[in-house]
Amino acid sequence: HANEESHADEEGHEDVPDEHVWLSLNVAEAACEYLAGKLGELDPTNKEKYTANAAAYFEKLNELDGEYQTAVNGAARKMLLFGDRFPFRYLVDDYGLDYYAAFVGCSAETEASFETIVFLAEKVDEEQLKHVMVIDGSDHTIAQTIIENTKDKNQDILVMDSMQSVTADEVASGASYMSIMQSNLDVLKQALA
Repeated sequence: HANEESHADEEGHEDVPDEHVWLSLNVAEAACEYLAGKLGELDPTNKEKYTANAAAYFEKLNELDGEYQTAVNGAARKMLLFGDRFPFRYLVDDYGLDYYAAFVGCSAETEASFETIVFLAEKVDEEQLKHVMVIDGSDHTIAQTIIENTKDKNQDILVMDSMQSVTADEVASGASYMSIMQSNLDVLKQALA
C-alpha cells in the first residue's frame, strides 16, 4: 500500500504498541479477573464478594462479546475505515475485522497527508463504503475531507467511543464500560451493514 505508515489493513498492520487495551472485551475480562484476585488478597474478608462480582461481570462481558461476534459474523462487510486516529486495534483484532485509518494508533498528528486522504477516499469508493468512522472528540475534518474526495460524496460519519475522555458528569448520568461498549456495538453494526 502507498504510505504504509498512515494506513493499515489485514496484511499491513503496523507493529505500533496500542495502549487501548480496554477496548477489548477479552482483555477487560482478564483485567477484572486479575483485579478481583488482587482485591481478595488485600481484603480476604470480602474475597468471596469480589469473586462473585467478577463472575457476574464476566457473564455480562461474555454476553456482549457474543453479540459482537454475531454482528461481525452476519455482517455484509468486514472492514472499517477511520478518517481519524485509530485506538480500536484490539477490538478489530478480536473479531477479525480489517481496517484502514488516517493515523496508526492514537498518533499526535492532526493533519493527514494528501496521499493519505486520496488513498482513503479511493478505498471508500473501491469498497463502496457508506460510512467513514471517527472517534469521540474528533472535529470530523479529516473524515469530511475524505468524503469530499470520493465519487459519491454522500457517506455518513459514524462515531465510536474510545473511552479516552469520559467525564465525571457522563459517569454520573449512567455512562459505564458496558454501556459505551454496547453503544460501540450499535455503531459497528451500522458500519458493517
